[in-house]
Amino acid sequence: MIFSGLFAKADAKKPAGEISYEELMQAVENKACAVVDVREPHEYSGGHIPGAINRPLSRFDPGSLPSGNPVVLICLTGARSAAALTQARKAGTPNARHYPAGMKGWRANGGGIER
Repeated sequence: MIFSGLFAKADAKKPAGEISYEELMQAVENKACAVVDVREPHEYSGGHIPGAINRPLSRFDPGSLPSGNPVVLICLTGARSAAALTQARKAGTPNARHYPAGMKGWRANGGGIER
């Protein structure tokens, strides 16, 4: 699986747990991950990565993360997804990553959205 290979290799240029735009775009296109948007529902409804599910950080439960596929956490600018990643890791979810540029970076790079 393409995405699991991305998780297997370490990139010394970026902190552990982070995924680049190119890696995320490839994973989304190949449906190789579950994208979990940790913004609040009103933010999520304004536009999110196609197929993303909403699990707001304000009520985040790492136990509710999808299982079976790697998980990528995203928010607006990367702060909330980093906090959710910390919670997920503490709860024993090793296959989670976060996109530090958030939806702002996703859109700035031309990533599509759905409402």
